[in-house]
Order: sequence, then C-alpha cells, then structure tokens
Amino acid sequence: MRILRFFILRIFLKRPILVLGMITLLFLTNYLSFTTVRSVISTFQGYGEMENLNQEGTIIANLDPDSEADFNEINIEDTQKVYEYLNNNYTYALRVDGFVTSLPNEHKMEVPFNYIDEEAYKINQLKLSQGDHLNFNYKFNKDDIPILVGAGLATTYPVGSNIEITDPVTQQLVNLKVQGVLKKNTQSSNFYAPNSKNYHNFSIFLPINEEFIQNAGLDLHVNGLMDLVLLDSTKEEAMNLRENIKENVGLEFNFFNQQENFDFFEDYYLNSFIIICTITLILTIIIVGLAIWNNLVSVRLMIRDFTINLLVGLSYSKLRAIFYSYFGILFSIILVILSVITAYNRYGSWLRNDSTFATYGIFGLISMDWMALLIVLFIDVIIAFAIVELTMKKIKSIPISVGVLQ
Repeated sequence: MRILRFFILRIFLKRPILVLGMITLLFLTNYLSFTTVRSVISTFQGYGEMENLNQEGTIIANLDPDSEADFNEINIEDTQKVYEYLNNNYTYALRVDGFVTSLPNEHKMEVPFNYIDEEAYKINQLKLSQGDHLNFNYKFNKDDIPILVGAGLATTYPVGSNIEITDPVTQQLVNLKVQGVLKKNTQSSNFYAPNSKNYHNFSIFLPINEEFIQNAGLDLHVNGLMDLVLLDSTKEEAMNLRENIKENVGLEFNFFNQQENFDFFEDYYLNSFIIICTITLILTIIIVGLAIWNNLVSVRLMIRDFTINLLVGLSYSKLRAIFYSYFGILFSIILVILSVITAYNRYGSWLRNDSTFATYGIFGLISMDWMALLIVLFIDVIIAFAIVELTMKKIKSIPISVGVLQ
C-alpha cells in the first residue's frame, strides 16, 4: 500500500495538469461509451416490443408531415364516419396515450390515461405484478370499467379499489375498478424510434370498445388515427382508408409496415451511431497514448526514487500490479461519477413530477443502466490492459530498468 501511494503521489501525479486532462478524456470516453451502449440496448428492447407488429398484413398509420388540415374544422360527426367505416371494413388495433389528469396519489404525480382496445392489448402483452388482465365486454355507463394501474399507483389504488373520476376523453363521470397492477418500469417504445421509451409506473390503462369510442370526444378520435394499426390488411386497403380519412376529416395519412418504419429509423440512427463510435475510438487512442507518455515522463523525472524502489525489491510483476491498481482506482472513480450522474438524471424525473420517465431501480439505476455500465467496465478493462502492457514494454526498454530489474 505504501509503495502504491508513493507511485501515485510521486510518479503518476507528477504532472497534475496532464493527469487532469487524461482523466477528463477518460470520463468523456466512458460517458460516450455508456450513452452509445445504453442506446443500443434500448433499441434492441424496442425491436423486441415491436416484434408482433412486424408481420405480413400489419400496416401502421402516420400523419403526413405535409398535411395542412385545420384541426379546428374537424367535428365529431366526421370522425364518427371514419370509425364506422373502420368497424365495417377493417380489423384494427387502437391505442391512445397521454391524456393527463390530476388523480390524488402519494407521489403527487400527474396520471396519464392510456386507452387501449382489445387488439392493441393483445399486441402489447402488458405484464402484471398482481391482479388480472383486462376484459373488454363491459357496458359503458352501466358497468364499472376495469383498469390496470402502474406500480407507482398500487399503494394508493390497490387491486379491487374503485376510482370515481371524470374521464378525460368522454367528459363523463365514470367508475373505474382496479383489476391489475403493471410490473415496475413497464415501458412502451415508439413505432418510429425504437430507442425512445415511455414508462408507465404512474399510468392507468383503460380498455375501450366500440361503445366507448362512440361516446368518446374528438380528441380520442383524432389521436387514435395517428398511430392506428391495421391488421390482416393490404396496401390497397390502407389507401382506401387514407382516401376515406381525407374525404371526411381533411387529414392526409401515410401507411407503412413496421419494417419500413425500422428502415427509416436505421437510416439516421446508424449514421449517428457510427459518428459516436468513431469519436469514442479516437478518444480512446488519444487516452492510451497520453497515459503511456505521462507514465514514462513521470518515471524519467523520478528516476532516482524509481531506482531506489527497484533496488529494494520491486519487480516487473509488482510494478505491473501497481499500474493496474492505479488505473483500477481511476476507472472505478469515473464509473462511480457516471453512475451518480445517471441516477441523478433518473431522480430528476421524480423531482419534476414527470410521470412519463419516472422509474424504479437499484440505487436509482434501472436494468438498462446496469447493463450499459457492465459493458463500459469491460471496455475500461481493455483500455487499462493496453495502457499498462504498452507502458511496461516501454519501461523495459529504458537502460536503467533493464540494468536494475534484471
């Protein structure tokens, strides 16, 4: 321990400005690696979630960005015609997220209402920690509506409890009955950006059927068309629906299958990924070179102290262990700082009462964060190995070291 302290204070830290620069670059490399790896993990999770959508005959609606329709001109009678046409001619999955309401809970979070029909429920395959799955055969304004609540609401609204509230989309007083609780950190990915996540720890999932849709307001009707999923359909049938929507509500929609959405995402994601990886690789090469140069310069400056230690028993194996210990300490500190920053960002969602991104995790980190940190640790081990072994090779070429160590 004493000799490690000597090397750290008298050799490794001999040039503090150089060391500080190296630590900064190490942190940047770790941060970029962590961000990239976590994005890749999130993307693969999104691809897994969308697997059920990536089927022959499944086509997803998307509002044409060039559509210039005036939403103020759309009325409920027009959208009802569209949904009547849908019910008569198509099998479809409908899910509308994000109608926020103020529902009392212990964390004072605003609660998003997510409306989901039976076909969308089959596709999403939501997992529960307790209770039963939804049923869709209730009578609107007659039966209690079964719902699922996020894990963050389970204490305030356990399974079997009732919630009386004015529904955000029907503007009618409804009685909701908690039927099940979602697993912690239940998430959903975007059709067009699989690496983007919304978390449902404070969401309510409310089942909708044709009767509910008929009683719903214009907001649900219009938003429901934005991500409408046609099942067992064809491009020709999708174009017929496109014409019907344009004729009735004046909105122009595009229809793509999920593979086309993936291709669009990969076109811009892959370029960004390559740029980040290139920057990270360049930084890594600079760090390795800078670390080796700093170690050798420090050894040469402290050659007298270095020689004394060599004469009292320092060997190649001990010197190698000192180098590995030093960089192990350095990388450990950087990983701790990175973990703290990530945990604070996660905790920031709680401070802002942002229910969409509020998550539960060990020390504030969710599984995706821990997986990314483990991979970054593996990258750090490779970097440390390169620095130490190349440094040792150079040290052995210094005449004084060759003469004394052997």
